[in-house]
Amino acid sequence: MELKTGDVVMLKSGGQPLTVAEVKGDDVVCLWMGSEGDLFRETLPLATLDCLEVEYEDEDDDE
Repeated sequence: MELKTGDVVMLKSGGQPLTVAEVKGDDVVCLWMGSEGDLFRETLPLATLDCLEVEYEDEDDDE
């Protein structure tokens, strides 16, 4: 799996979506917001992550 900055991933064991901030070989720096709005940052092994497909809503679909 090839990740890049801005990709959305999740731990294979579950949890909330994480945003990739940086890829350093087999280590991935991830960011996420806690339930109280706190920003968290953690370096995780690539082998523990799954890439998620994120669908963005088109703002023109309001019609």
